[in-house]
Amino acid sequence: MIRNVVRRFTLPVLLLTAISAAFPQSRSMTQGPHRMEIMLERHQGGTWHTIDPGLVLAQGDQVRFRFRTNFDGYLYVTNQNSSGTYQQLFPRLETGQDNHITANHEYQVPATTSTVFTIAGPAGYETVYWLVTPGRLSEAPPRFEPVPPDYKSTPPVLTPRCDDTIWRSRGDCIDHSAGPNLVPRDVELPQTLAQAAGVGRRDLVFMRQNDKAVISSPAPLTGPVIYEFRLAHR
Repeated sequence: MIRNVVRRFTLPVLLLTAISAAFPQSRSMTQGPHRMEIMLERHQGGTWHTIDPGLVLAQGDQVRFRFRTNFDGYLYVTNQNSSGTYQQLFPRLETGQDNHITANHEYQVPATTSTVFTIAGPAGYETVYWLVTPGRLSEAPPRFEPVPPDYKSTPPVLTPRCDDTIWRSRGDCIDHSAGPNLVPRDVELPQTLAQAAGVGRRDLVFMRQNDKAVISSPAPLTGPVIYEFRLAHR
């Protein structure tokens, strides 16, 4: 369920809840091969904390993403929830409609000042697809049709599992299959995402820098790139 001060909307499993948010921040970023950074944040104790991308979340947890690149372009974010239903998360009216991204600026998803994602629904994984298209901001944005609202496919039948070593040492339930990764070639995708994946499955490099996920391409990107970010939750 999406809540804000004016209207109520429905969004399966990942919910949008009213809360304060920040505006894009400008920071320097190492130039070189095309590079993207994602940080997952959880609202706890009245403040936002960056968390391990593999942290197994609980029902009711409020989360958001921070994202930045070293190139200009456009961003589209689509979620497949643990029941198999797809929903475009960004851009959309409730989460922000301006999906331009500028090099070395940090963005928040949701981008609006009144909403966050709230974890709900059956235990499993939210598969969040990130489609990034390089492009000059003076050009018209690429056409990307949202997944039809009635589209549904079989989600991974997996249960989040804790890394016992980390669990014993610091008490966090970390699932190393969560976080960012390539979209598997045999995964069933709706047509709009499949078309992007057909040209966007590239030789990407995935790294972790503390709690930051870094995705880079050894060669400059000349077209769309797509990858997934799995959110594990009980």
